[in-house]
Amino acid sequence: MLNAIIRTALQYRLVTIALALVALVYGGYTLFNLPIDVFPDLNRPRVTIITEAHGLAPEEVETLITFPLETALNGAAGVEAVRSSSAVGLSVIYVEFGWDADIMQARQIVNEKIALVADRMPEGVRPQLAPVSSIMGQIMIAGMYSESGKTSPIEVRTLADWVVRQRLLTIPGVAQVVTMGGGRLQYQVLVNPESLVKYDVTLGQVEEALDRSNANATGGYLQAGNYEFLARSIGRIDSLEDIEKVVVKPDPERPVLLGQVARVVKGAQIKRGESAVNGEPAVLLVISKQPGADTRALTDRITAALDDLEGTLPEDIEINSHVYRQKDFIDLSVHNVIEALRDGSILVVIVLFVFLANFRTTFITLTAIPLSIVVTGLVFKWFGMSINTMTLGGLAVAIGELVDDAIVDVENIFRRLRENQRAAQPKSALRVVYEASSEVRNSIVFSTILVVLVFVPLFALSGMEGRLFVPLGVAYIVSIIASLVVSLTVTPVLSYWLLPNARIMHREQDSLLLRWLKGVAGGVIQFSVRHPWPILAGVLVAVAISLAAVVQLGRDFLPPFNEGAVQVNVLTPPGTSLETSNRIGQVVDERLLQIEGVTAVGRRTGRAELDEHAMGVNVSEIIVTLDPDAEQGREEILEEIREQLAEIPGIVTSAEQPLQHLISHMLSDVQAQVALKVYGDNLEVLRDAAQDIKLAIDDV
Repeated sequence: MLNAIIRTALQYRLVTIALALVALVYGGYTLFNLPIDVFPDLNRPRVTIITEAHGLAPEEVETLITFPLETALNGAAGVEAVRSSSAVGLSVIYVEFGWDADIMQARQIVNEKIALVADRMPEGVRPQLAPVSSIMGQIMIAGMYSESGKTSPIEVRTLADWVVRQRLLTIPGVAQVVTMGGGRLQYQVLVNPESLVKYDVTLGQVEEALDRSNANATGGYLQAGNYEFLARSIGRIDSLEDIEKVVVKPDPERPVLLGQVARVVKGAQIKRGESAVNGEPAVLLVISKQPGADTRALTDRITAALDDLEGTLPEDIEINSHVYRQKDFIDLSVHNVIEALRDGSILVVIVLFVFLANFRTTFITLTAIPLSIVVTGLVFKWFGMSINTMTLGGLAVAIGELVDDAIVDVENIFRRLRENQRAAQPKSALRVVYEASSEVRNSIVFSTILVVLVFVPLFALSGMEGRLFVPLGVAYIVSIIASLVVSLTVTPVLSYWLLPNARIMHREQDSLLLRWLKGVAGGVIQFSVRHPWPILAGVLVAVAISLAAVVQLGRDFLPPFNEGAVQVNVLTPPGTSLETSNRIGQVVDERLLQIEGVTAVGRRTGRAELDEHAMGVNVSEIIVTLDPDAEQGREEILEEIREQLAEIPGIVTSAEQPLQHLISHMLSDVQAQVALKVYGDNLEVLRDAAQDIKLAIDDV
């Protein structure tokens, strides 16, 4: 069959090259239009249930909400794990399904289970499903604030909720926009107890009157002649004055109005979180993407939308869209890998030209690189894969091997053509090329199969490891197989067209460098044949030392990478109020902004409404953006961050990468690289045990 492939390629030479050019052009176009991301799709089908229960303590949330929901969800079709977190007034449950599960079907299953326990929930509590996204889907954080302070924090938050957020949700690919900080607008009725006594009104009557007041009613249709009119009773409240005129206690002679027993004001809803940008109060917009969306293209669309919106907002409103952008890390990562591919290709060109000493043979051999890469891009397109650091890494590993098959083929064709010129009865060049390619086909195929087999075990990896490393194996194997196909088709055709009449064919000897290397190699081979045992012993010792060194190496899920940003986690003692945590956060912001190399600081203290990434009010997450052109390196800046924060008493801090933080949370539901979980039935005993463990770790 291999001979038939070579024969067909040589017989239909123009068709072979035409197909190669079509693959090169179409594959290049496809490759440049593939979605680009930092990692392969790690979004395991997972449904998140968020339940707000204002005023309930964590124990009540766990007992009344989380436990009934978990009980209903355990054992549901396709559910592999159920994890939960109960905090003050909030329950978050993660329902994980198998990797092959359909997310929409999974959400339907979860909805059915929630309906079974809906009647067991506390009054006014309604579980909700989070949008189809993931923790890793948080692609952007933008800050919105009043530059002069003319616009109040409540107005800034209202603009963020009802103008900016609504506009961003219309962008295809955006799954959720969570707003945090400022102050959620609320119409507050401040009852005067003395006035209640004076007018003989109870608090229940006030609540009932408010509940009944804000509603429209229908009255059917009214026909008048040839026309039909819709009858309505307008009862919706339009202003604070309308609320004050609500009748609390009806009386034919003197009805009691709400304004007589209470004040109605605009205020902020009770907050469980605050935010700031560069040390100033601001509203943060945390934007999550839908699975499969192109992070870079979506970020560009979001940035363009924010720029358009800024012109329609009050003059003092500023929007900082660079608080955190996953796109910046993706661009940096892809740029670094492309640089590695470029440098590797240049080295391959230099080595080929130095050893082959001919432009034609170098050109023929190098055609395997672009053709193999674009064919790999076509395979990515067909299987719905993206360009990311893992797929590009697979190409970077394979870049030097893509020319191996072509080199063997070209060298053998070159040698046979030279011998044919010296023969008494030379054969046709086409015949010589075919026979020369057929001679080495088995060696080429067998060597390629052996190399491919080395990467086959990657496909046995399961879970997140498989989702992460299988694309690397696919990129490597597809590119290597593509280079094999090129060596059996395009390489013989180009060799037939370019080599027979080349001047180098008349050269009697190899280049000086190649002759010297052959001499060195011959001497080494002779020595190894004469003295095999010392060489074998040396190899065994080297292998033993290598194995011992490998055992001592550290282990991690992913190597540390430079995202261009740092996430600083600040923990105050449990029970710290939001106001106190916010004040401490402002001190931390000021310290961070003083560090050389820090360009921006965005802080989240506590949590936002309906945000699955929930934290207590004693926890602050600070995204620190670093200047890539700073004189200090990343490690030096990190060390200075630790030194600055160590001077602030009463807090515990840690510095890590934003993506690394999200990956840790996705793997174990814990925002740390190392986590110890203590199980038991008695919460007080568990807390004491956890405190003892903490003290023991602090002493290490």
